[in-house]
Amino acid sequence: MAVSDRLRRLRGIADTEGHTSEVDDRPREEHVADAVVRGIQGGFVATLIMTAFRLPLLRSLPPSANFWSQYVAGGDPDDHPIAGLALHLVYGVSSGVIFGALFSLYDAGRSIEPEQRGLVWGSVYGMVLSAFGVQIVLQELLDIRLDADELALFHAGHLVYGLSLGAWVGSRTEGVEDPEREYEYDDGN
Repeated sequence: MAVSDRLRRLRGIADTEGHTSEVDDRPREEHVADAVVRGIQGGFVATLIMTAFRLPLLRSLPPSANFWSQYVAGGDPDDHPIAGLALHLVYGVSSGVIFGALFSLYDAGRSIEPEQRGLVWGSVYGMVLSAFGVQIVLQELLDIRLDADELALFHAGHLVYGLSLGAWVGSRTEGVEDPEREYEYDDGN
C-alpha cells in the first residue's frame, strides 16, 4: 500500500476497498456533540448491562444507595432502592458522556477500527472508573471497605460497563462507514 493510501486510510477517508471518499468536513464541535449523544446512549445501555450483571451476584444495591442514604435522605441504603438505582444511572450516563467526548478527541490509534478502539479504551476507562470508585467513593466518601470477593465483582462490573460502553460508542462513531448497517457474517462459501 502506498504511503498516501496508508495516510488516507489512517485518517479514515478511504472506504473498505481502498478508494478515497469525501472527507467529513464538519466542525470539531459537531463531532464532539455527536460523540456526547453516543456517550449518553452508551452510558445508559452500559449502566443497565452492568447493573444486570452485578445485582444478582452481589445481591445488594449499588453503592449509590449508600451515598443517597448517607448524604441526602438518611436511613438505611435498603430504604432507597429507586433513588440508589436512579443515581447509579445518572453516574453511568455522565461517565458515558465523558467517554464519548474523550473518544472523539483522541486521535492516536486510528489505525485500528473504531469498534476495536472502543473495546480497548472502554475496558481501560471502566477500570479507571472502578479504581476511582473504590479509592474515592467507597473508601473516602462512604467509608466502605470491600472484602476480596466483593472487590473482584466490583471491578468485574466496571469492566463489563467499560466493554459495553466502548462497544456502543465505537460501533457508532466517526470512521464507521455506515453506523446503521447491520453486520454481515461470511458463511465461508
